[in-house]
Amino acid sequence: MDITVDLGQTIHALSDVLDFAGVDQGFHGKRVAVMAWHCGRVLGLNESETEDLYYAGLLHDCGMSSPSVDGRSRHPLGWEHDEGHCLKGEALLGQFAPLAHLAPIVRHHHGRWDALRTMDIPEPVGRSANLIYLVDRVDVLTAAHQERDPLLARHAVRDAIWQLSRSFFSRELVTPFLDISDNEAFWLSLEERHLNRFLFERKQKTRVKRICFMELRQLALMFVRIVDAKSPLTMQHSLGTARLARFLAYKAGLAEEVQDKMEVAGLLHDLGKLRVPNEILEKPGKLNREERSLIERHSFETYQILSGIKGLEDITLWAACHHETLDGRGYPFRLAGEDLTLEMRIIAVSDVFQALAQRRPYRPSLSAAEVLDMLRAFVGQRRLDGAVVDMIGHDLEQAWALATGSNLKAEFAGGDSPNPVETSDGPALPVDR
Repeated sequence: MDITVDLGQTIHALSDVLDFAGVDQGFHGKRVAVMAWHCGRVLGLNESETEDLYYAGLLHDCGMSSPSVDGRSRHPLGWEHDEGHCLKGEALLGQFAPLAHLAPIVRHHHGRWDALRTMDIPEPVGRSANLIYLVDRVDVLTAAHQERDPLLARHAVRDAIWQLSRSFFSRELVTPFLDISDNEAFWLSLEERHLNRFLFERKQKTRVKRICFMELRQLALMFVRIVDAKSPLTMQHSLGTARLARFLAYKAGLAEEVQDKMEVAGLLHDLGKLRVPNEILEKPGKLNREERSLIERHSFETYQILSGIKGLEDITLWAACHHETLDGRGYPFRLAGEDLTLEMRIIAVSDVFQALAQRRPYRPSLSAAEVLDMLRAFVGQRRLDGAVVDMIGHDLEQAWALATGSNLKAEFAGGDSPNPVETSDGPALPVDR
């Protein structure tokens, strides 16, 4: 299967996910990207080179493993273990061919100029990486300055960058940066409301790319691995849901192209949970009304993240509708009955099955038989599709193995039965955490 996606829109969506995951708090990556873009223009780089700088800026922290590491990296000149997230970012981008050329820039984006110039790397890579490092530290220095107003902090920040030229940063990069930052407009343009306008305009620069299924899957895995920075539990849930959704699509006789898309939808269905605080996702007890309301936003947040990418329309809808129910009491669109396609119903069943089979902070996992009993109870309540649940029943062991990613015999080898899941007070299924 080949599919055409807008690569620029995809990169902006990845940048949003970094923000939501708490990796690039406060639009850090976006400000780095905009500053890099302006510097590239002053340096006389061509449109393609300047665009690559911009995209590298948006994604430069994609290898961050957790918000706590992110916090340490906000030291004005970097943290001693910065190389770890640079290597992870390089590996992540290197696995997706359309963005692989950005991987070396991300790999070296914390490299001092006096070290980079001695390394056996192409000059354009070293220059671009050092420029990302420069504007990255500009943003960090500005945030760390006692004068939080950038107009008040700018002189001290510019002086610090000049003092670091020739050691940390190339003088050939520092000079143009000082030229373009010597006015109020440069700093004011980095405030969120002005930044959003610039980002919107950049998104209109269409950059469509035809990719194969394996590339699409790698793209989805990039999103999922960024999710892992917030919650490894969510990542494992997405992987299991994707495997099971593809299997059920195959059992339903859907075309191979649809099976491919179903797998990707399963990988991406819980992206919106990035906007749910961890203390709610991991709360050991029952949620109150306010907490439940925050949880019920997540499927619409998934829709918002993905709907900005042309080419993923089907995948976006299937992923976003995984909490819709046949009786019309699900969320976020309140679809019902015939409005729910087979693909949506499969994702919904796969999501519930995997969630019940997975240990959560607020409950233990259920056995395969107990999961199937609960699925059938949900069918009786007109929440899940009976035909899809029947497919689970006919291949329960296979479904369990795919959903849990575990050794089949080991998982079915007896042991004490876990406690059943409590019934939800509201229309939502009691497994949406």
